[in-house]
Amino acid sequence: MKKSQPQYHTLRIILGDQLNAAHSWFKAQDQGVLYLIAELHPEATYVTHHIQKLCAFFLAMERFASALKENGHEVCYLTLDDTQNQSLEEVILSLTKQHNIDYVELQRPDEYRVLQQYHQLITNHSKPKFSMLDSEHFLLPFNDIPNFFQAKSTVRMEHFYRKMRQRFNILMADERQPEGGQWNYDIANRNKLKAKDLDDIPAPLCFQHDATHLLERIQRHNIPSLGKAESSLLWPVTSQDALNLLTFFCEHLLPNFGRFQDAMTNQTPHSWSLYHSRLSFALNAKLISPKHVIKAAVSAYQENDNIDIAQIEGFVRQILGWREYVRGMYWINMPDYQQQNDLNAERALPSYFWNGQTKMKCLASAIGQSLDYAYAHHIQRLMVTGNFCLLTEIQPQQVDKWYLGIYVDALEWVELPNTRGMSQFADGGWIASKPYAASGSYMQKMSDYCGDCHYKVKEKTSAESCPLNSLYWHFMVKHRERLAKNHRIGMIYGNWDKQDDAQKHAVLERAEWCLENIEAL
Repeated sequence: MKKSQPQYHTLRIILGDQLNAAHSWFKAQDQGVLYLIAELHPEATYVTHHIQKLCAFFLAMERFASALKENGHEVCYLTLDDTQNQSLEEVILSLTKQHNIDYVELQRPDEYRVLQQYHQLITNHSKPKFSMLDSEHFLLPFNDIPNFFQAKSTVRMEHFYRKMRQRFNILMADERQPEGGQWNYDIANRNKLKAKDLDDIPAPLCFQHDATHLLERIQRHNIPSLGKAESSLLWPVTSQDALNLLTFFCEHLLPNFGRFQDAMTNQTPHSWSLYHSRLSFALNAKLISPKHVIKAAVSAYQENDNIDIAQIEGFVRQILGWREYVRGMYWINMPDYQQQNDLNAERALPSYFWNGQTKMKCLASAIGQSLDYAYAHHIQRLMVTGNFCLLTEIQPQQVDKWYLGIYVDALEWVELPNTRGMSQFADGGWIASKPYAASGSYMQKMSDYCGDCHYKVKEKTSAESCPLNSLYWHFMVKHRERLAKNHRIGMIYGNWDKQDDAQKHAVLERAEWCLENIEAL
């Protein structure tokens, strides 16, 4: 007997970064509701993604679909084989027509481009009836964003962070006073890893998910990618994975997280992981909630005498402060944020950003790690690759595409403010109070990269001098008219003015050579 066609009245769309098992959608089973999770060519190709990023999202989607089915929900999981070159709109309309579905429910997307696709879909079609609700993930409700942020205006993260601490009563002694008497312990979180510290770094918790079928499918569909492919995927792809990684972080890494959160090294097999949680992919795919992460970390701090206030505050600031802050800055300033290039940077991104083959040890280490693991921690992104792109005036759009593609946790809502604002100062100061420009001395202070580098970190003008030294002064001199007024960095120009004219000329001449020969660095 021919099997009857399932009868569905509602189609619910789950995007690859909406894998939130705690969403209210899933509180009850309804055989009339069909959930759609789909691998899509347009999503896999809007930038060139790291192969591990593609595999991580696809495998997390696949596992989430399986979990929904096991819990009694009706699920349609479509692979690249099923969707071919169809857009999300085409897939949705095809399914609603096939099953004569009357209602389509969407979760608010986190990326502006997807929201525009949804708006177009809703505008163009009166049937089925579309509705959109919250993703139920972030601590700050979407509608509250205008209460904290104003478009094209400076909003300081520290002020926002303090309000969030008070609003959610996190690390607070009372309604107004922070626990420990200080809001921010950043000054205690800038330690360099010394030789004696290296052996104490725990081996990271890595998963071993078979991604062979995904690699084969991605290759068969000619999806472009970058980075090192691994048949065994180390990233968390289920909620349980994320919980295990969180537990590991709280037990083994949090006691030293804040202390070494800015440190960099290439002298240990664990250089890429150090004391970082590496929960960003799980958070951004919504496999775990920020509220749960913060609660678990604070509980660990309260129960473990080896975790002091500086360690937990530094971590909470990243999740409750920075992550929620960049989301707010993104949405209040879109789509204008995509056009910001306040410093008129127009140079092309050097080819070694795609292969790590540069004589600059700091760049080679950070880029090589990114290609190998689809991951680098925040200081590597900001003060190594980001600083270099800032000093060499790389076009912001090219910098955006690289960051958005290479990192497993990169989605535009979090990448764009970090890159265009914090890293490249292209927004003119909406996010950062100053450009995060640094010479070789910063690398020497916070890393051991300089020890075996081709270039000499103490020199500024010779052919062997660290390019960052001359590039730093070239950048500062070029933008002196605007930066000298900044109280945080204006005093730096006194150091430049003390040098004689011959030394200044030699420094700027070395910088010009570096810029003209950027591919050879």
